[in-house]
Amino acid sequence: MRRSIPATCRGLVRNTRGSEIAETAMILPLLFVFVMAIFWFGQAFRYYGTITHAAREGARAAVAPVCATCPSAGSAQQTAANNAVSAVNSVLSTANLDPTQALAPSPIPTLCACGSPYPCGGSPVACVPSSSTTSNVCVQPNVQLSYSSGGTVVGAGTCGTSVSFSYKYPFHFTLPCWPQPCTSLDLQKIALPAQAQMREETQ
Repeated sequence: MRRSIPATCRGLVRNTRGSEIAETAMILPLLFVFVMAIFWFGQAFRYYGTITHAAREGARAAVAPVCATCPSAGSAQQTAANNAVSAVNSVLSTANLDPTQALAPSPIPTLCACGSPYPCGGSPVACVPSSSTTSNVCVQPNVQLSYSSGGTVVGAGTCGTSVSFSYKYPFHFTLPCWPQPCTSLDLQKIALPAQAQMREETQ
């Protein structure tokens, strides 16, 4: 005797129910990991955009002409470094990021002094320390930003200031690893780099 269509459908449902549960058990963890990866990558991209904007604002503040009638708190390079660090900290604070989490870049960007041929050789231009004791922002003033195709400076060349630092990812999110033994990846151990260069402004 042939089975009715409803009975046949119920039999198919009973036969495939176990396989569907097994497939769901395998797919859901992968889907969860994928969604979390999108979230954490989006967070990292947001922080990277913020610190890049902070470095750009710091470089813009460093190359801005200094007021000739204002009292000087030190050399022109020291003033430029202070202005750059203040601008960086202001942007980070506005974005609700902790300025004390800024890290000194390692290694320091290899930039040559303004007017030097390429390659300049020797040591790169050192970072000018800021008067802020909590800042690890590297400000390199009076550096050569561009060369001609032959590697020589044309005229005065393009001189400017470079501002660079790293920012520690602000959240702990530990990812397991396999095979054991191995060290789990903690996202807070990742430092996001930021660097901006701006040519000198004149009035």
